Order: sequence, then structure tokens, then C-alpha cells
Amino acid sequence: MNGDSSEIDDPNFFFAKDGATNPSSELNATLDAFFSLQKKDDNSSICKFPARYAWLQEQLKATDFPKANCLEYEKIFKRVDPKSTTLVFPAAHINSPASMFGHTFLRINSSYHSKLLSYAVNYAADADETKENGILFAIKGLTGGYYGMYSLLPYYDKLKEYRDSEQRDIWEYNLNLTQKETVRMFRHIWELNGTHSHYYFFTNNCSYSMLWLIESARPTLDLRSKFTYQVIPLETVHVIKKAGIITSYNYRPSKRTKLLKYENLIDNKYVYLPIKLVNGSMKAKNIDANESINITQKQYILEAAIEYLEYQYSRGKVKKEDYLERFHELTTQRAKLGIGKSLQIKTPPNPVNGHRAVRLQAGVGVRDSKFISFLGVRPAYHDLEDSNYGFLRGTQIEFLNLLASYRADKMKIEEATIISIVSLAQRSEFFKSFSWRTKIGWDNDYLTTKPTFDFTIGAGYSWGNKLGYLYFLLDPLLYMENQPVSGLGGTVGFKIDKFKNFNTNVEFRQRYYDNGKEQLLINALQGVRISKNSQIVLKYDYKEKFKAKKMRNEQTFRLMFKYYF
Repeated sequence: MNGDSSEIDDPNFFFAKDGATNPSSELNATLDAFFSLQKKDDNSSICKFPARYAWLQEQLKATDFPKANCLEYEKIFKRVDPKSTTLVFPAAHINSPASMFGHTFLRINSSYHSKLLSYAVNYAADADETKENGILFAIKGLTGGYYGMYSLLPYYDKLKEYRDSEQRDIWEYNLNLTQKETVRMFRHIWELNGTHSHYYFFTNNCSYSMLWLIESARPTLDLRSKFTYQVIPLETVHVIKKAGIITSYNYRPSKRTKLLKYENLIDNKYVYLPIKLVNGSMKAKNIDANESINITQKQYILEAAIEYLEYQYSRGKVKKEDYLERFHELTTQRAKLGIGKSLQIKTPPNPVNGHRAVRLQAGVGVRDSKFISFLGVRPAYHDLEDSNYGFLRGTQIEFLNLLASYRADKMKIEEATIISIVSLAQRSEFFKSFSWRTKIGWDNDYLTTKPTFDFTIGAGYSWGNKLGYLYFLLDPLLYMENQPVSGLGGTVGFKIDKFKNFNTNVEFRQRYYDNGKEQLLINALQGVRISKNSQIVLKYDYKEKFKAKKMRNEQTFRLMFKYYF
């Protein structure tokens, strides 16, 4: 409830016609339904709304409440076997804009030793973004054009979806909710089965709904009130951590992470072999018969082939009959090689230890030998200049970033970004990813001296190692001067991000415009992370500008302090 209004839009969720906005009327109608005793089976009001039934019985301290035989509820309850609760955070998917914020859902842990046999509670828009126009999908997602639906399904299925096919690392945060509280939450989940509410990408989304369920388990928690205009999945993890209900965490690497680890373990001269095994151009027995390959390398090659085969099958790149045949062949041959070394993957920085989403920045500098000051704010979320600690490498997603400058009694808008997304996915033997970026908004990166509205979208490639990565991009661009001006730009850049507290980025951009002019832009920065939510950045910008009918150079040196909350 928000005040006297329910956040559930489905009329089937209420007994009273005005139940969504009149709690008193809904309470009376609920009591009437429970005491009507017209139905005592699975279709009874008691069986459909066990959370309300248990709460009323508790509040009224009633011992003679009406009863019903809820066979279906008891069967599902026994199957789920709710004991405790875990918040699950699938991290960002590098090449999917809709997934760069990450995602959250809940796992209801049972008495089974294996967590894979537990059940997951998920909330998502009832839509398939792969089958709809991307722009229409975004607009409907922002304006409540979809209904959000709850689902309860085996945790293993969710792992296959996020960890295997979508290449997303999984973080599991165990909560200190008791068994009684977890059961209370399960009752609420049961009541929500088959109901809907309008889904909003920034507010009433997956993460907001998970906070709602956690509050239903422990009503004394106050989690949702921490958010107003946006509910970012990672931010909800921060809020839950601050509430002190995380007891421990666990990391599950994705197929992508595992395969990249195998690339490091397999000798360069053999790294192509797992792909040949998966596409059928080589048989597994040929690996075993090759005496020039030592046994450890053979084990790694076959294990990598098995992982890559499963990954390709999850993406629909391998037919089922081919998958079954090759899986049997690879696993049989691998078993003949005996027990080898287990794959040791170092746990990356915990996302909850990264910076928060909202950023304030202020700084001073020199532009063309004159003092200049800066002030900026950004509601969300992360850019390449920020510390990469706890975030997916090479990703940027910003909304409504505003940076203003003040010089010689004049204020100027340096940047007013509506949206900026960057995905610099490093290519490897197993992942032939392309890199891309897009930006819509105003900035001062063009030939004019005034802020210019522009739209750019570019693509290219990136390669990296443990130290950092290099990238090349082609950027078709369009900006508004007195009339539209189009052009083509080329970008070469590199970023060093190996170290926890240091972040280096240098970028060269050469642009060619349809009016015959050319432009060179250079920027270089060094970031120093001084705490989880504060950073100092030294930055240099070189821009060629067309001033007084001549091409002139504009150089800016600045020292910025950034604070995140």
C-alpha cells in the first residue's frame, strides 16, 4: 500500500469494489468472505488469500476462525519448503542495454542441501523484448505499457537463464529472515499468483517488488521509502546491506567467466580446439590420441569444450540432437582422463562494495589560461570515468548527467546528457563480441563554441587483458548548428583498470564533417578512488574549435572531486 492506495492494479486481488483505495471497505469484505463458508476447498477465499487469513487470525487472536481444506496450497508449500531467504543479483549483461542495470529476484531456500533445488521468486514485465520493436519496448517499459507478473519456478531454471545463456555472473546475498518470516512472505507470494500490476522500468520494477516482498516478511523493515524516482537493482542491494539483514554472500561465475578462465589456462596453440570440438570439425578422441598435448592441457580443452557446447546450446546455436551426441562424446572422453585440477576462479569485487548511483561533482581548472570552475550532478548510474570497482568492465549507462562551468562571470552548460550507453566488450577466442556506444544530449565537443544537441551511435572492437583494454570505434554523428550537420568519426582509446584505486583513460577522436571541416579531440584522465563513494579525477581535454572563422585549439585542465550517494 502507498497510503490508502494499493500498488496492485488487478481487481481480482480485492473483495470490495473499492478495495484498492479503501482499506476499511476491503477489510470488512475480506472478513465477510472468510466467514461466508460457501466454499471450503481450494477455491475458497481462505485458500486463495492465506496471508490475509493468517494476519487477521493473529491480529484478532482468534481461535475459532473458519477453516478450509487447501490441498493445492499445502502441496506447493511442501514442495517449496520455505526455510530462509536469499536475494539474488544477476550482474550486468555487457551487450544488452536493458540488462546493464542488473536484476534482482528472491530465492526461497528449502531444507535440501543443494540450493539448486530451491525455488526462485521473480517479477518481470509480461513482454518479450526480442520480439518487439526496441524503441516501442523502451517507451512502453517507461510509461507502464506492460503488466508486471510474478513467477515461482525452480532456481536452477533462473541460473540457466541468467548465468549460462545471458553471460551474467550471479551474486547471492543471504538474508537473516527467519523461517517464520519466510513463510509469511511465501503466503504473500501465493496471493499474488495470477495477479498483475503496471510495470515501470524505473520505479515499479523487479527490484521494487522484491523490496515489497521482503517488507511483507518483516513489516518493521523500511526499504521502499529510500527510493523516489528510480529503483536501480544494485541500489536495492545497497539499501538491504545498510538495513543490516545480509548475513553472507556467494558468487557464481557465468559461463562467460568460466570460458575466459579456460582461455588463460589453455596454451595459445591449443585454444582454438574447444571450438572445433563443439562445431563438429574435430572428434574428442583425437585430443586423447595427440601425444604432443600433455594430460592437463587435454583436460582443460575438453572441459572448455563442454562449457562452450552448453553455452552455444542455451543460445540456440546447436541443435538438440547434435548437442546430446557431442555432450556424450566430450564427457566420456574427459572421464577417461581422470580427476584433474578444479577450475579456480578468483571472486571479483562484490558489487555492493562499488560506488552508489547518484553523483555530485565539483572542481576547478584552467581553460585557455583562464580560471574556470565546474559543478555537476547525475542521478544514475555509472560511466567510464568512475571507478570500475564492483562494476562490469567496459560498461557505461548514464541518465540526465548535467555539468556546468563558470568562467569570467559567465555560466555555460558543458554537458547535458539525456542518455549515454557504452559497451566495450573485449573480444576473445570464445566471444567475438563487438563494442558500441550511443549518446543523446547536449555537449561542447563540436566545432561550435555553444552547447550543441547531438545524436551519435558507433560500433567497433575492443581487446583487453588483466591490465586494461584497447578499443577502436567508428562513430557516425549528427548535430544541430544553424542546420543539421552530419559526419563520421573514428576513435582510438585505451583504459587501464587493473588497480583497485586507480583508473586511467586516454582517447583520441578524429572527425570529418559534411561541410568539409575536420576536428581532433583528445581527452585523458586519471582517477583516484579515495573511498567507496568518493573519487578525485585529473582530466585534460583538447578540442579543435571554429572561432572567428578560424580553427583554434581549446585546452582545459581540471581537478574534479566526485561524491556518490
